[in-house]
Amino acid sequence: MSVLVLALVAGAVIGLALGALGGGGSVLAVPVLIYLLGFSPASATTASLIIVTATSATALYAHARDGNVAWKTGTLFTAAGVVPAFLVGAAAGGLPEVALTTAFAVIAALAALQMLRPSGAVAPDRIRPLKAAGAGAGLGAVTGLLGVGGGFLAVPALVSVLGLRMKQAVGTSLLVITVNSLAALTARTGTGGDLRWEVIAPFIGAAILGAWDGKRLAARITGRALQRIFAFVLLAVAALMLVDVIV
Repeated sequence: MSVLVLALVAGAVIGLALGALGGGGSVLAVPVLIYLLGFSPASATTASLIIVTATSATALYAHARDGNVAWKTGTLFTAAGVVPAFLVGAAAGGLPEVALTTAFAVIAALAALQMLRPSGAVAPDRIRPLKAAGAGAGLGAVTGLLGVGGGFLAVPALVSVLGLRMKQAVGTSLLVITVNSLAALTARTGTGGDLRWEVIAPFIGAAILGAWDGKRLAARITGRALQRIFAFVLLAVAALMLVDVIV
């Protein structure tokens, strides 16, 4: 299979995940870029941020049109995480890769298990700003530690901690992912290595189309079913990462 076809297929799958689940793009994009498309780890991380930023912004627009973005909560959530992300990210630079991978897998598994628990959502207008800021700061710290956009953790936090409905959490998480990824991408300007735009451009195009399909998919299934799908995706990612660490 040619590199172009792989890029198109992988882009469509990642866009579908972002559009339907509001997260998982950076978790999926980095290994695909490295193991299937031959990017170096440094180039893959930067390319992933470009792909996820463009795709998340597109999916955010689609969800916002249907009123599935809690702008006030999402803005507080995102702004509160910027400083912790930078501080923890700087401190995490000296940690062994095995420790970071294990932490990533454990946190993903815990988030998935939390999502599988029955939860009673509260009305968005009852959410307190301090609660949103506190959850956002915590996510920012974890994002800085793990080095990913954070959508796979934002959705569980928005549902379980802040009480948003699942579909609204998906839309709001795209705001978080877009801002976080754009900030990280800006910080990496000039350090991305060989980005191979002949691969990245079709990858982005397929991902954007996939995001629109994912958004339509999310509109056709119940919030609880969407929540369970997201949880099982997280558990699968966590299991694969733990196997990689052990082997």
